[in-house]
Amino acid sequence: MEIKKVSVLGAGLMGHGIAQVAAQVGEYEVTIRDVKQEFLDKGMGMIRKSLQKFVEKQVLSEQDMHKVLNRVHPILLMKDAVENADLIIEAVPENLQIKRAVLSEADKYAKEEAIITSNTSSISITELASNTKRPEKFCGMHFFNPPQLMKLVEIIRGAKTSDKTIELIVGASQKMGKETVVVKKDSAGFIVNRILVPALNEAFNLVWEGVAEPEDIDKAIKLGLNWPMGPLTLVDYLGIDTTLAIAEVLQREFGPKYGPSPLLREMTRANLLGRKTGKGFYDWAKKK
Repeated sequence: MEIKKVSVLGAGLMGHGIAQVAAQVGEYEVTIRDVKQEFLDKGMGMIRKSLQKFVEKQVLSEQDMHKVLNRVHPILLMKDAVENADLIIEAVPENLQIKRAVLSEADKYAKEEAIITSNTSSISITELASNTKRPEKFCGMHFFNPPQLMKLVEIIRGAKTSDKTIELIVGASQKMGKETVVVKKDSAGFIVNRILVPALNEAFNLVWEGVAEPEDIDKAIKLGLNWPMGPLTLVDYLGIDTTLAIAEVLQREFGPKYGPSPLLREMTRANLLGRKTGKGFYDWAKKK
């Protein structure tokens, strides 16, 4: 089987970026699906804005930008989005109930040989695969934010994932210009978030306990550990609610040592989610 057509489910923070990479670098024909036209319009707008930056940096010509845009097709109906796809990438919010519903519907309309993947950052691939009739053709395909710039894709094997599926997804990821790692065992948080989220959680605890100001915590980690950005800047980019969701999955799977900081819960309740709401640890409205 050769992958020629890709369907991305979700036009939000990750979905629009994955669709762009698939069309721009992988040169795939791509459908991008969401539940409201306004979400699709916003996603396509973000793709145009991102491509325009590549043009301004002379990485992409105007002509190539239009070719990429012509390869991305926004669609509202699930059947129309997935029925001809060879590869389906689910990129909806990090919520098990939403993912279950979306994957089950996609599986119903997808052709028999199609591979379905999830961009989940923490939820069990085996559990997600059980919402389809093709667990052997299901795996995790975890991109990092922003997908247009971050080189890594974690490819996660579920309990029934076939070797052929892993091989095809490694190939598709590399065609999109990505470096790949294969997670051999379906373990919550996979590799990166299993290590990263407890570190981010400790940064929250440092603020909660009044140990240091956010700016100094970020400065310390950037200069002391050579991170490209500090942990609190990073969570503002990732989304504080998303970070909480991953921490809760890790806590359920591995016990209380992964328990979310009280500040993480408080900021989520207050809708101080970071860049996407304009304010988290930093005021992004001012930064713009």
